[in-house]
Amino acid sequence: SRPPLPPPIFSTTSSSVPPSGPLPLLPLLRRSLHRHPLPLPLLSLFLHSLLLSKLYSHARSLLHSLLPLPFSPSSLLHSLSISSLHNPSSASILADMLLLELSKSSLTDSALESFHRSCDYGYKLSSLSCNPFLNLLIKDGRIEDAERVFKVMIRRKFAPNVTTFNTLINGVCKAGKLRRAVDLVEDMKAWGVSPSVVTYNTLVDGYCKMGGAARMYKADMVLKEMVKAEVWPNVVTFNTLIDGYCKDGNSSAAMRIFQEMRKQKVLPNVISYNSSINGLCGNGKVEEALQLVKEMEVDGVVPNVITYNAIVNGFCKKGMLVEAKRIFGEMAERNLVRNEVTYNTLIDGFCRFGKMEDAMELKKLMVEDGICANISTYNCLILGFCRNKDMNGAKRILDEMGEKGVKADFLTYNVLINALCKDGEVMKAVKLLDEMIDIGVRPTHVTYNTLIDGFCQKDNLRAAFNMRARMEKERKQANVVTYNVLVKCLCRKGKLEEANSLLNEMLERGLVPNKITYNIIKEEMMERGYIPNIDGHLCDTASAT
Repeated sequence: SRPPLPPPIFSTTSSSVPPSGPLPLLPLLRRSLHRHPLPLPLLSLFLHSLLLSKLYSHARSLLHSLLPLPFSPSSLLHSLSISSLHNPSSASILADMLLLELSKSSLTDSALESFHRSCDYGYKLSSLSCNPFLNLLIKDGRIEDAERVFKVMIRRKFAPNVTTFNTLINGVCKAGKLRRAVDLVEDMKAWGVSPSVVTYNTLVDGYCKMGGAARMYKADMVLKEMVKAEVWPNVVTFNTLIDGYCKDGNSSAAMRIFQEMRKQKVLPNVISYNSSINGLCGNGKVEEALQLVKEMEVDGVVPNVITYNAIVNGFCKKGMLVEAKRIFGEMAERNLVRNEVTYNTLIDGFCRFGKMEDAMELKKLMVEDGICANISTYNCLILGFCRNKDMNGAKRILDEMGEKGVKADFLTYNVLINALCKDGEVMKAVKLLDEMIDIGVRPTHVTYNTLIDGFCQKDNLRAAFNMRARMEKERKQANVVTYNVLVKCLCRKGKLEEANSLLNEMLERGLVPNKITYNIIKEEMMERGYIPNIDGHLCDTASAT
């Protein structure tokens, strides 16, 4: 038998709460909510009474305790509108609170419904609720929804503030819409809202992460505009630019920004130093990076594992493995906990220079340190053994991966397929292709192009073209590398007309020839006295090279 229903908190015919006010009833109401949903008219009336008693925090808390809502936001908002006929402003406040609580609880769809229904009822929402709501949409990747919400806010004169604009600018920058972000900055000024350091930092970050040759130039222009507007760059601004230049391979420009940072009396932090050190090491300037580590310590900034990982990587790239191992040992002396990146970097260094015994010894030490070898570790080792033409060693690593439950990825298979093709074992490589598809690892362009090249090296053009057909059946269109391999093979076999047709096909597909294409035309065609029949600039460029 069902337990009896609790007595009503107050009469459904009553238009007011008891004379003592709503607060004494709140604990009873909370307990009741978990057992029996309260009728919406009563809930609405109670929420209004909390507001009339200026118990705002209790009203917010009650709304929060209702989540996830046992009814639609539209139903609650409708009920609030009916019960607020004598005090419509309280319904607006409650709608604002509801949107805020839904946003804080990451209930995106309910929040979106609540926003639109609140607008339909003419409720005035504030930036206190709209800003977290915009942030939620952006966090969920719903940039178009965020832009639509912003337009409604502007149309309904929900006054946006600097946080509103910064939130949306951040969203459109993440989506790569840098022009739209710049337009929003202009809109911001039109609304009388001054762009802040956060606004400019977001734009700088957007340009730094954008593709294209001019990205750092544009980021630098934002910095100049920022200073002109008397908004002074902070440590985040400089760190973003340093990281952008380093990832662009321009450590000299990164160091210029680093020095400018000091001139502006902005103290570099561990991120500033680590980005600069990593950039210098990436450009082979390890000695300069070590000098920066010394400066770092003088400034009272403590080097961390990221700092040392960058130095280890710098030495490994230059083949200075003794020095890399010394830095690796120094980390333990400084009580820095070496991580997967540390070990994998040094293992990769040993593998690149054929020191497989040292690499395997380091993997053993890695396990002893309580760090499990991951897919990157195993891929480095497999590549190392393959470079040493030790396929048995590579197979042992592959077997160990299976035993440890580490799943091979596309890189693992690409390395093995490449090694087999170089050894002329193309059919074994094709079996690996079948295997990777069977276990759900998707082949890449590199996978197929390696196999096509393998067949071409064996002068098996039919198999090469069949592999290309298989590749395109898997929705991977032939790229410039594919065409280069096939054209070169056709030329080598003296099939220059067919090679010419393939070049035309490549151009018709909108693919842009690269340096290798031009070299093939020059060395394999023109130097044999064959002038390709191709419209446009291709032949002229080939002649010029």
